[in-house]
Amino acid sequence: MSEHVKSFIDKLSLGQAAEAGESFKDALKDKIASALETRRKELASTLFNVPTEAEPFSDPKPVIASPEPTTVVKDEKKS
Repeated sequence: MSEHVKSFIDKLSLGQAAEAGESFKDALKDKIASALETRRKELASTLFNVPTEAEPFSDPKPVIASPEPTTVVKDEKKS
């Protein structure tokens, strides 16, 4: 049990409701801070662990009809 929870119970048993409320708030703050820290560590460990494989549905490659040039260049020296 945390110090804040013990303090909360002790103050309730003594009839100090206002002080018990503050101890309760402190106990909740500690619990939330601990949960946030745990979640932050989980996110940090998985943030950059992205698979490096290609997407299964990538764009298709373009179709190339022929690698030969389509224009004909006349040789000017033969004329």
